[in-house]
Amino acid sequence: MSEQGSDQAAPKETGESLKKGGSKRKLLGSSAVFGGMTLISRFLGLARDVVLARTIGDSSSADAFFLAFKVPQFLRRLFAEGAFAQAFVPVMSEYRTNGSQAAVKELVDRTFAALAVAVTLVTMVIIAFAPAVGWVVAPGYYVNAPEKAALTVDLLRVTFPYLALISLTAFAGSVLNAYDRFAAPAITPIFLNLCLIGGALILIPMYDEPGMALAVSVLIAGVVQFLFQLPFLKRINMLPRPTLDLKHEGVRKVGVLMLPALFGVGVSQINLLFDGILASFLPGAAVSWLYYSDRIAELPLGVSGIAIATVILPSLSRIHSGGEANQFSSTLDWGLKSVITIAMPATAAILLMAEPMLVTLFQYGEMHSEGIRMSSYSLMAYGLGLPAFMLIKVLATGYFSRQDTKTPVKIGVIAMVANMVANVAFVVPLHFYFEIGHVGLALATAFSAWLNAGLLYRGLVKQGVYQPSAWAVYLTKLIIASLFMIACLAVLHMYWVDWADWQWYERVLKMGVSVVLGFGIYSLAIFLMRVPQYLMSSKRD
Repeated sequence: MSEQGSDQAAPKETGESLKKGGSKRKLLGSSAVFGGMTLISRFLGLARDVVLARTIGDSSSADAFFLAFKVPQFLRRLFAEGAFAQAFVPVMSEYRTNGSQAAVKELVDRTFAALAVAVTLVTMVIIAFAPAVGWVVAPGYYVNAPEKAALTVDLLRVTFPYLALISLTAFAGSVLNAYDRFAAPAITPIFLNLCLIGGALILIPMYDEPGMALAVSVLIAGVVQFLFQLPFLKRINMLPRPTLDLKHEGVRKVGVLMLPALFGVGVSQINLLFDGILASFLPGAAVSWLYYSDRIAELPLGVSGIAIATVILPSLSRIHSGGEANQFSSTLDWGLKSVITIAMPATAAILLMAEPMLVTLFQYGEMHSEGIRMSSYSLMAYGLGLPAFMLIKVLATGYFSRQDTKTPVKIGVIAMVANMVANVAFVVPLHFYFEIGHVGLALATAFSAWLNAGLLYRGLVKQGVYQPSAWAVYLTKLIIASLFMIACLAVLHMYWVDWADWQWYERVLKMGVSVVLGFGIYSLAIFLMRVPQYLMSSKRD
């Protein structure tokens, strides 16, 4: 989708324009743009992690860096891409639908200033109290590895200003998404990957502590990502001129919606943070093992789940503002079916080829076979929850687009409690009997995700907002296609067993053959069963 053009006026988007804005073909095109750019970013992310595996592997420095970087990432998802975006985009869409361009610009200016002040204050507080924060997120290090704890605090101080920079970057992305400019926000994460790759290859040899070189790279990435967005905002006449006005009606409305959304998004992020706390007590490199397995699991999530959820949020918000209830349900149904079409084969592939994937990508240099084996177990556990992770992204838009942020909070609290209970229930036996306690953390995450998705789905149906359309037939077709794919790949991998003994190019070639073959078989099967035609059809039962 082109980033060119300038919206001099904000036409009211009702009637036919709403139908066009919510059409499945337009959404598919926007999702393809966002997903394609995200795919490039994710592959660069994998390249980044390959370089990190070679340079720091699952060392103490790696554990400290991954945990230190998790804190600003945690708050970024809380303030920016999570609660803020879910509160701001529906309000901005409402302003675009019912107001003037000047009113929209005024909202952007004042919201930008309020967000900038908030994240700057949080950043200053965290840097000032970094030792206390380090103790909260990694108490196990303080007990078992004081040197690793001290390093985590040092890295936290360097990486944390990234929060302010990336939060403002995410604000810019939300504005662009609200104007259906999806390409630039999707490209932006590429710069983090490029900076970390550059830091690993160029800065690490210059530093005594590899983790510090990576922390500096994160800070550089934050500056680059923020500056990259500004020209695109200028093209649509939405370059912010910060004006602090907390009494502005739109800012206050965003704030009111953001508070419950902050808690709702925080639930899943607290779960991840809690996982890190427990992992810091486990022996070995549990934090690194979970990191490498999570990176692969996030590839289909980012390309499909997040892409589709990002694209349909502004569309659903405009459809809701126009009172098109049937169109709202149909668009949501399209989003759910789209993500499950990707999630089904992705889950099957992860369960079948977890260790070959990890060997192909990460078993080089400082990353050894034991770390790969441990990571493969947690990857399979994450894979079990992958469809739920993707469904949650879309189901949540059914609430946030209607400016309902309270219901997901209530559901999130239930999921958070279930995750914490499951953590203990899974980690203790797996650690003491099988010495794979980190897998229990991944299993608990998957379990709570399914619970979360189920409750979100039930709520939308119960409210009459969503009317499911012929899901039994649709799922049956996807299962049949996935079984064909699994059967063919299983036969192939009966002969390809010694992945660790091959050179890197042999691994990449054979993994490429596996991916192309699996994707081709699955695509052919769903095409023959007319799944794509059904997905694009607007017919309802």
